[in-house]
Amino acid sequence: MAGEELKYVIALGCLNLNNVHRVKTLIEAYGSAERAWFETSGEHKAEALAHAERELDFIAWHGIKTWYYKDSGYPYRLQNCPDAPVLLFGKGNLNVNEGKFVAIVGTRGATERGKELTRRLVLDLAKQVPDVTIVSGLAYGIDVAAHRAALEAGLPTIIVPAHGLDRVYPVTHRQVAVEALEKGGILTEYLNFVARNRIVAGLADAVVVVESKIKGGSLITASLANDYNRNVYTFPGRPGDINAQGCNALIKKQRAMLIEDAEDLILDMQWEAKQPAVQTEIEDLFGDLSDLERKLLQLLRTAEDGKHVNELVAETAEAYSQVASALMMLEMNGFVKALPGGIYICRK
Repeated sequence: MAGEELKYVIALGCLNLNNVHRVKTLIEAYGSAERAWFETSGEHKAEALAHAERELDFIAWHGIKTWYYKDSGYPYRLQNCPDAPVLLFGKGNLNVNEGKFVAIVGTRGATERGKELTRRLVLDLAKQVPDVTIVSGLAYGIDVAAHRAALEAGLPTIIVPAHGLDRVYPVTHRQVAVEALEKGGILTEYLNFVARNRIVAGLADAVVVVESKIKGGSLITASLANDYNRNVYTFPGRPGDINAQGCNALIKKQRAMLIEDAEDLILDMQWEAKQPAVQTEIEDLFGDLSDLERKLLQLLRTAEDGKHVNELVAETAEAYSQVASALMMLEMNGFVKALPGGIYICRK
């Protein structure tokens, strides 16, 4: 889009308080944003135009990419949403139309179990559907866990923040945002939290809610995804768990399908999964380990929620001290992760 037209698109958005339907109606009625600008009246036009000119300078200075809703390169998934943004601004190596897109959202107060479920989901998706892109919002909890897992797996990840490209929030997640620019990036409309949710939902082929309280942004994203006819999935949680109330409600109301792992999502989406190399022996998977370490890994690999150390002691019929020592070695070598309360889960 030419610079002048872009300037008037931004100015119209500013003048109309980013009312997407109003701005699109004006552009369609007059054939272009520039003509719509000169043919319509409104207070604060001078301020809106000055703001647009400052934005153009910012875009040029920082090498920001733009996607206009009438352009062919605009994200096609979003284009099918009635409230799709008029303009999107991005930074990084963003490919908004190729491959499969999975949005992963959840509570900011995520548990260790929720973070590990997120990590496992992303790593398993990477192995079986290598052309997948992970979308989330960089917030505390599940969002940043999804981005970090995508970076670990070498997948592209798109951050959809609740603000513009002039900052990173939370600041503590800045390094994640910087790393995401190499293979993925940041995409925004400069609007509020609820507006951000519609971009996350609209970009995705599938939306996964990992953990959610009974109210929150994750459920807004899930609701929007349902409105956009996207597939919504969630992990079930224990009754009484505050971080599972939203997920369980989605399942009970049939607003999301229950999944337990990446395979469930891949099967329901009818995606062709890449078949991993056949590995039949635990030694092939984990190398030179002791008999007890291999036995512990076999037990933990089949336990979705992990196992308590006392369970492992009973099931291996070994002394507590030997089991604890073997678990410590497995944890130090990155094979298992210790959760609060003496629970252990397998990481590979």
